[in-house]
Amino acid sequence: MTSELAPAPAPAPAAPPDLVLRGHRVVTPDGIVPAEVAVAGGVITAVAPLGAGLTGREVLDLAADEVLIPGLVDTHVHVNEPGRTEWEGFASATRAAAAGGVTTIVDMPLNSLPPTTDVPALEVKRAAAAAAAHVDVAFWGGAVPGSTQHLRPLHEAGVLGFKCFTIDSGVPEFGHLTPAELERDLAELATFDGLMLVHAEDPDIVGAAPHARGPRYADFLASRPAAAEEAAIAVVIDAARRTGARVHLLHLADAAALPMIAAARAEGVPLTVETCPHYLALAAEDVPDGATAFKCCPPIREAANRDALWHGLRAGTVDIVVTDHSPATAELKAPPSGDFAEAWGGVASLQLGLAATWTEARARGVGLAEVVGWMATAPAALVGLERKGAIAVGKHADLAVLAPEETFDVDAARLHHRHPVTPYAGRRLTGVVRRTLLRGREIPDVPAGTLLRRGEA
Repeated sequence: MTSELAPAPAPAPAAPPDLVLRGHRVVTPDGIVPAEVAVAGGVITAVAPLGAGLTGREVLDLAADEVLIPGLVDTHVHVNEPGRTEWEGFASATRAAAAGGVTTIVDMPLNSLPPTTDVPALEVKRAAAAAAAHVDVAFWGGAVPGSTQHLRPLHEAGVLGFKCFTIDSGVPEFGHLTPAELERDLAELATFDGLMLVHAEDPDIVGAAPHARGPRYADFLASRPAAAEEAAIAVVIDAARRTGARVHLLHLADAAALPMIAAARAEGVPLTVETCPHYLALAAEDVPDGATAFKCCPPIREAANRDALWHGLRAGTVDIVVTDHSPATAELKAPPSGDFAEAWGGVASLQLGLAATWTEARARGVGLAEVVGWMATAPAALVGLERKGAIAVGKHADLAVLAPEETFDVDAARLHHRHPVTPYAGRRLTGVVRRTLLRGREIPDVPAGTLLRRGEA
């Protein structure tokens, strides 16, 4: 008796992509190329040469003056909610992010109340963000005196790493670590490959410097000397060398520290570094007296220092560019006296980080692909968000449409930040974000962001 196998059913035809984007300039890992990008289920499913004929339920043809870039990943954002939501908040911060081409932010653990130094505080923070986030949001934990026992539980609860200070943080509920406390916490983090972010300034050097009082920016600059960064960075490097823990230096302002950093990295110390748009775009010589919107710590230094930071960035000693968006109310940030000693230290720039960096990069002959690498691809890799930061198959379709040659004058009152205070007010910048897409959908007026945990995306 013989039998025949029934013929295998024909495979079901693949569903067409939800969206296809076509453009003559698409920033990919292979450079800026003419391409078509297909998106299905929020994920990039194909990247093909322009003219390949990809079709989808919706097709978006970019204008001749537009470039498609991956959504930026800003790993240094102070949202300040809950507890100080009047300073910013998830709704306003994430709207500003989206308007600036940022599709993922990582929220800092301080300036909110409670600070994110244990798991219950993390859950409070996540609850505050859940109904208000217009972009994807992940979280840092905090390392403060006495919190060593909370580091592993926070890591297991999904934070991407931990932030600490070597100097007074500016808020009493987030104390700074002594060198011994820093080394103890690094030793703990080394047991589970945790990442420590360090605000590195030496408190003794700052304490011995002239006290800043009054409206002269030069006096404020003298109160936070470059030597304070260098001394603290040396301590951090030594502790990382001894413990083997991964360390990330926050907001490098002092270019004189670059040779020390490069030497440590060459030696194999697990060290990464960031700088910020305000250190790359602004200079101390140009800060008007009384212009407290420019106050941040470490401070914006001289133009020659800015040039050296650019050299370190292009040489690869500095890994990423993120905003350190740290807003406050207008009353705190811009007191009527113009006294730098009275003003809150922090630059509001989340919506403007790309334009500020690209404006300066373009003037220096630096290409857009490099800028995207520093502001999207490298930050995503640093924090392990493997599906973010690039236009490639399998990545989330987090995208921005940028007009890189279009200019605009910054009107602080029209920004999405909660308060119209920024050092970029009145400046002409280049690079207009015309639309931002999160997982293939243009970001709507209603919150649609996802809360991310370590290892999830």
